[in-house]
This record gives sequence, structure tokens and C-alpha cells, in this order.
Amino acid sequence: MKNRMFLPITIKGKNIRNRVVMPPMVYFGRAGNDGLVTQQHIDHYMARAKGGTGLIIVEAACVHPEGRLSSDQLGIWSDEHIPGLKAIVDACHQYGAVVMIQIHHAGIKSPPSVTDRPVAPSPVDGNTACELTVEEIEEIRHCFLQAALRARKAGFDGIELHGAHGYLLSQFSSSLTNQRTDEYGGDLVKRMKLALDIIHDIRKELGHKNFIIGYRMGGNDPTLDDGIKIAKLLEEAGVDLIHVSAGITDPDIPLPETPKNFPFNWIVYCGTVINKRVSIPVIVVNNIKTGEEAALIIENRLADFVAIGRGHLTDPDWTRKAMDKLEALPCLDCKPRCRWFNVGDACPGN
Repeated sequence: MKNRMFLPITIKGKNIRNRVVMPPMVYFGRAGNDGLVTQQHIDHYMARAKGGTGLIIVEAACVHPEGRLSSDQLGIWSDEHIPGLKAIVDACHQYGAVVMIQIHHAGIKSPPSVTDRPVAPSPVDGNTACELTVEEIEEIRHCFLQAALRARKAGFDGIELHGAHGYLLSQFSSSLTNQRTDEYGGDLVKRMKLALDIIHDIRKELGHKNFIIGYRMGGNDPTLDDGIKIAKLLEEAGVDLIHVSAGITDPDIPLPETPKNFPFNWIVYCGTVINKRVSIPVIVVNNIKTGEEAALIIENRLADFVAIGRGHLTDPDWTRKAMDKLEALPCLDCKPRCRWFNVGDACPGN
């Protein structure tokens, strides 16, 4: 019997050849201040598609130049970005991968090199963010819609909204960072209003067929119970694919506790729990390194997809080698921090 990890799955008419995902990881040091795609980006993603990866989610592309996470982040805030992004899509499609792109706004996490006015739902604990007005929120909502339309024009099979890792949509959804008292704050439904409105806009403009809407969420935002509720709201809103990662943490709120016999970390555990509570496909991610580990998750139906991050950085052929039961080039787990996240080409395993 064929390993279930290499069985195809269809989402919104897109036939994904296996359950292996390359998650979005910014290729630092390659894009310029204009956010345009370079040949290095194209070659980077093409190699992973050629290596057999089923679903590639291109790194976070920013919907507004003042919402970038760094000055060398890919952009999708202008039509000028479409040709370069299309080149990535064409390269991935050439080798049989389904390809999405993550669209993103950093909010308060935008550095001084990007803007002298970082924005957030509300200032919390003395941070220096400017509280967004309703008019500014509506502008950002429009920017996300326009980014999705550009992604469609570039030929992407779908988009993933970045609602995790403490970026803007996560800042809105979390009770730790959203202290608003208007229609964008209060209970969870109100805190999710911006994300749900964006999903509604994209689905209205792009229809219900042949375009995947994904959402990367925090499984702990700030608790696993909140994560489950967020996932259900996303499913009800029409999201096709949920990607469970980390949310905003607080020292006074314990991280979700994994069962003693669970072989992965708490982030993966959150994803497996959420997978049981929704009917749409779920991607789990974080520190899953080997083909055996990935197969364990899929064979036991703990999730529908497994995202392999650093494994794809060190070895573009990770998926092909897992299929052939060969050992991929290992991540060297550099300390104190992964070197990829300084300059992509500095990864010693690449």
C-alpha cells in the first residue's frame, strides 16, 4: 500500500500531488527596497517544485510598503510586482507543484527601516504603535483584497493570509494585543472582524471555484481553546485550508501542554487538535524534520498536510528523497539562531 503522504488531494479543483508542504519562509537578502522578485527567488522555488513538493506557499509578500517585516521583503502592493511573481508561479507549475502565496502586514512589528509609524489595533503595555483608525483599517482591508487579486493575475493557485506570529491579523485576533472597544475589538468574533471581512471580500471577488483561500493561524492565540474557536470561525467564513503555527505568547499564560506520549512539540499538537475540530484540511508545522516523522502524522491522520520548513531549505529534494526512503541533507540547527533568517544563502546546509 502506498504511503498516504504521497497520495494526492484536491482542494478547490487543484490536484495536489502529495501531502508535503513547503511553508512560507522569507528569503532574506534577496529582494530590494522595491520588493521585486529576483532570479534567486525564482530558482529557489523552482528547485523545491522540481524536488517533488506537493504544495509550495511562497514567502510572505507585503500588502503595503509600510507594513513590511523588513526592508528586503517581497512586495505585492503594486501591479509592478505581478510579472516577477508570475515567473515564480510558472517555474513551480512547470514541475507540477501547486503554488500559493502568503499575503501579510506586520503591524507593530514593522521596523524603523520600513516606517516611523508602525500601526496596531491598540497600544498595549507601553508600546509605541499608532492605534489604527476605522478608516485606516478599511484601507488595509482593501490592500489585502488588491493583493489577492494580484496573486490571481500572477497565476497563483491561492493565497494564505498571515494571521500568526504576532503580525497584524494576529494582533487583531489576540486578546493580548487588541484592546479596542469598537466593532474591531471585544469578543473573539469582533477581534476577528478584519480577517473575516478580508476573507469575505476575496471570496466575493474571486468566486468559490478554483482559488484556494488559506489562513495561517496561531494555535495558541492566546490559548488552544481560542485557537479552536478561531479555526471554526475561519471554516464558517469559507477558508479552504488552515495552517496552524504559533500565536502571541504571554509569560502568564502557559503554553498548551502536550500529552506525554505525543512525539512532537506543542505547536504540532495544537494543529492536530484543531484538525479534529474542523472538516477542512489542516497543515501542521514546526520542527518536523524526517520523512518518517512526517509519515507518522499523515498515516495516523493527525493532519492532512505536513509542512517541512528547514528541511526544504537545506535540501530542495527533501520530498523526492522521502518518497524513495533516502536520507535528506539535515538541518544543522545553527545556534543561537538559524542563519537562514539573517541571509538566506548563509545557511551552511544549503
